[in-house]
Amino acid sequence: MRSMQTAMPILSREHIRPGDRVCAAISGGADSVALLLLLHAANALPRTALGVGLSAVHVHHGLRGEEADQDLAFVEALCLRLQVPLHVHRVSVPERLAHSRADGQPETTEEAARALRYQCFARLIAEGHADSVLTAHTLDDQAETVLMKFLRGAWTEGLSGIHPVVYLRGTGNREQGGRILRPLLAVRRAELEEYLRAQNQPWRIDSSNADEAFTRNRVRRHLLPILREYNPAIDTALANLAELARDDEARWQAELGRLLPQLLLPGKPVRGGGRAVATTPAQSTSVAVEIDRLRGLDPALRRRVLRAAARRLGARLSFDDTARLLALAGFASGPDSAADSAPAAAAAGSRPGASLHLAGGLRARRTARELHLSRVE
Repeated sequence: MRSMQTAMPILSREHIRPGDRVCAAISGGADSVALLLLLHAANALPRTALGVGLSAVHVHHGLRGEEADQDLAFVEALCLRLQVPLHVHRVSVPERLAHSRADGQPETTEEAARALRYQCFARLIAEGHADSVLTAHTLDDQAETVLMKFLRGAWTEGLSGIHPVVYLRGTGNREQGGRILRPLLAVRRAELEEYLRAQNQPWRIDSSNADEAFTRNRVRRHLLPILREYNPAIDTALANLAELARDDEARWQAELGRLLPQLLLPGKPVRGGGRAVATTPAQSTSVAVEIDRLRGLDPALRRRVLRAAARRLGARLSFDDTARLLALAGFASGPDSAADSAPAAAAAGSRPGASLHLAGGLRARRTARELHLSRVE
């Protein structure tokens, strides 16, 4: 009787097409178990079935010893009961962490685990086992992610949080698949747990979720409860912020796609006119933008153009480095930045010949007419 009284959580079908081969990522935790059950149930509906080929994937990260082995055994038994084909991938997070430290680019355990997990997903798709991999991220995950990004000082794209669909490189184009889908982003974690209880379906508890060495756990257990005292709907507010940031970022990226070919100049100017550029885009190590063209842009677009120029060279600019670049080009970056004028261009440190060394091997140099960026490995 209890299962009849509990509403089934809403599984978004927006990016799921009949005939797709979809693979549910399942760890054994409540969210992923609910995702698999919901997909299995939706695929069996008599009149509105999903009409997809359903499988599952479990990634054993080489962490938590016997507990992780029991997670795998639980997932295998569940998939066997549901008659859902299961792909099992074994990876080693400790080994990746060791390599990252040796390379001088240390990762956190969370970063290493996520990178290896998504490598497995990409391999599944590239090998033709699935068109899309579905993960069980919830509204709670979205709220935690946005708050963590905010605390770290993220730009708009960071505040967009977890995207409902992500296209993987090298696994197909936007029409042919190669996607990670998050069909439960509008659903609360508590709703999924209630659904599982109504189905008398157990799930596994990951002991690392109680480890407060992980930032997400501290945010979940301490910070969000405090914020809910000020706004009981803070989780939804943060999820809404992510959607707004996503839409804003998509609009900006479309605008940048239109403007950047007109604004960014490859290579260096040479005597007699023209520019010296690399023979292939992959060899390009420098780019420039004319100061006068920057002056014609509003502050928001000006900042994004500089960040896009740095990304073209494989570098990412922090807020402070972007402000330093703006100052080098002769523009203020504070509240008065809209009033940039010729006197500002003569400020100390923005004269022709001035230069900056930025993070990630990025170098900036001011000439009489251009701001020149280059990348040094």
